[in-house]
Amino acid sequence: MMNGTAVAIRDLTVRFSGRTVLEGVSASLPEGGCTVFVGPNGAGKTTLLLCLLGEVPYAGSIRLSSRCAGRIGYVPQHLNYDVQTPVTVEEFLSLGISRRPLWFGFGKKALARTREALEQVGLPDCAKLRLGDLSGGQMRRVLLASALLRKPSLLMLDEPAAGVDLKGERLFWEMLDNARRRCGLTIAMVSHNLPLAAHYATHVLCVHEGSVVEGPPRAVLTARNLIKIFGVPIHLYPDQCSEPHLQCPKCGAFGMEEEGLVQSACACPMGHEGVLPAGPACLLPLAGVAASDQSDQSDQGAAATQDQDGTAVVGQTCACRHGGGHA
Repeated sequence: MMNGTAVAIRDLTVRFSGRTVLEGVSASLPEGGCTVFVGPNGAGKTTLLLCLLGEVPYAGSIRLSSRCAGRIGYVPQHLNYDVQTPVTVEEFLSLGISRRPLWFGFGKKALARTREALEQVGLPDCAKLRLGDLSGGQMRRVLLASALLRKPSLLMLDEPAAGVDLKGERLFWEMLDNARRRCGLTIAMVSHNLPLAAHYATHVLCVHEGSVVEGPPRAVLTARNLIKIFGVPIHLYPDQCSEPHLQCPKCGAFGMEEEGLVQSACACPMGHEGVLPAGPACLLPLAGVAASDQSDQSDQGAAATQDQDGTAVVGQTCACRHGGGHA
């Protein structure tokens, strides 16, 4: 459940060597939600995250709720370590929570918590593996387990699934979402994966040219906003694409007048009612063909119908985007 604001950012400005990276940024992170920072490379997403961590000097203010203050976890994009180091996953995780000196070993409680954390990230059989034996995806999950062991209220992640394959990245987001719901976490995360952000985020900050646009994913990650931010057509919610755009002839959401694509009505002779939410209703001007030209398909049980001028057409051969047969 999201109640109130976990982090309030007001008039935040960051400059490096005279170059302005972020200027006058104001935004809020809803408590209990998953806020994803998106935007082009170099836009300032990681800089904004580091400001929240207190690692980058800035002008302006950042206020954390009483629940989040002092209870922050962090999952970095990479962990630099010697792959030959004979440290096991169990030992690595226990180091972060054990109060005993390393040479005394780890207590039963620390080891039990470690195993529980590995269960939560889907790695119950990796406790005895060396860090150097882990795959990239497994290492990301170990870093997530390490952060969760500290029982944070605010969890920050910087492209935690970068370099992981599609299946592994989806699995990571799913585990992160489960942890948020189970533990009541507030998440702030940098990511380039817009489809997964659209699916899992509850709030989005679009960082572009030093400023921020924020809101629910469906309100912010629109095709019109994304083409301004990234410079290429990106459609996450095709039903929101209501106006033609000349730069996007093939995406299925925008139309091109010079190509004869019709946005407002179906161009096929069957006269579909309404239009596709995704954009141009029909990419072909003819949805059916004369029945006399389809004698080879009549044996397959294709039913011919009559259009308005009496020409027989075979409904099942309609090639427009509405698909299916026609009454």
